[in-house]
Amino acid sequence: MRTVRELSTAAAAVVLCLLGLVSLSCAGRVGGGSRQNLAVEKHLRRLNKPPIKTIKSPDGDIIDCIHISNQPAFDHPFLKDHKIQTRPNFHPEGLFEEKEVTSEASERVNPIKQLWHVNGKCPENTIPVRRTTKDDVLRASSVKRYGRKKHRTVPVPKSADPDLINQSGHQHAIAYVQGDRYYGAKGTINVWEPKIQQSNEFSLSQIWILGGSFGDDLNSIEAGWQVSPDLYGDNNTRLFTYWTSDAYQATGCYNLLCSGFIQLNSEIAMGASISPVSGYRNSQYDISILIWKDPNEGHWWMQFGNGYVLGYWPSFLFSYLGESASMIEWGGEVVNSEPNGQHTSTQMGSGHFPREGFGKSSYFRNIQVVDGSNNLRPPKGLGTFTEQSNCYDVQTGSNGVWGHYFYYGGPGRNPNCK
Repeated sequence: MRTVRELSTAAAAVVLCLLGLVSLSCAGRVGGGSRQNLAVEKHLRRLNKPPIKTIKSPDGDIIDCIHISNQPAFDHPFLKDHKIQTRPNFHPEGLFEEKEVTSEASERVNPIKQLWHVNGKCPENTIPVRRTTKDDVLRASSVKRYGRKKHRTVPVPKSADPDLINQSGHQHAIAYVQGDRYYGAKGTINVWEPKIQQSNEFSLSQIWILGGSFGDDLNSIEAGWQVSPDLYGDNNTRLFTYWTSDAYQATGCYNLLCSGFIQLNSEIAMGASISPVSGYRNSQYDISILIWKDPNEGHWWMQFGNGYVLGYWPSFLFSYLGESASMIEWGGEVVNSEPNGQHTSTQMGSGHFPREGFGKSSYFRNIQVVDGSNNLRPPKGLGTFTEQSNCYDVQTGSNGVWGHYFYYGGPGRNPNCK
């Protein structure tokens, strides 16, 4: 233990370093931490715009209501003079009629909200933005990588290369279509709160809109729900979006953590907690997500639920997705960091295998694609993919109420998954 005198001497040395009065190797004492703090504070000022109103969520989040014209998207040099498109020119036709959804056992699926709604709402002409904290940024590997995925997290169904699978550390259970031009996709996603074994792992369920090859030119738009302790600092289930135009290398981010997505809606906050969530043999909750390309302007729009048009990704952000998507994926993804040399016990979906069915296993229902005529239609040639079906699996089906659907997920480590 250091004495009071030693501590005082150390503190004095730091002060002298900062004042430049002694020729010490100050970088070793204060420079590294100081530079990091300055970089973090600068990044926080860039992300956290001045709010018109602030709402404290019961989960500890701060939701800032910022003016629509002051959102992070407009930090992008190409968006400085962008005229906000207040609504899409076209909305996909032929929406699957959202009936009061039941299982064979006639159990009802319940409506869902975000947790911060309990304590208020944002005024007109503002958007709700989850405030980024210093701790959020410090959990990232670097300030530059904060809010970004690691490389190669998209499942490649045709690849059976075990080296690629092991290299990525990501595992999936998905349904997919490819071989056509796609102009959007829809799905209703069962919401759970999967258990995460280690803070550097995550579990998510989402839709992928993909263009390009699976090399460095991959374009991707993604949306769904996730549990990510590293990103958010807790184990809450949260609504999220993501985009990249270069396979997660230098472009794109989660939610509004970089310039790109233009949000219009004042009621839904990306990155905020979803509540309530489904319970095993208990009430079930799900969210509906629709992403589609406006045939006129070419922007990619996102709708949450039946009436919340959240905003759009401007077409110039993408190369391949500037025209159309070449592949659509729906399903779950986890990080398997192989703690202690064993498969992670991080759960996907409900943490139960598809064979357990409604109320126990997680599902996607009413999955559809948007065609060249801007119509929603059932997916043709639906395939499935999982790296290790003993860890996480997927099973498809169809009926008159749920349309095309699938159950997916699993517990991760178990006697058959080591």
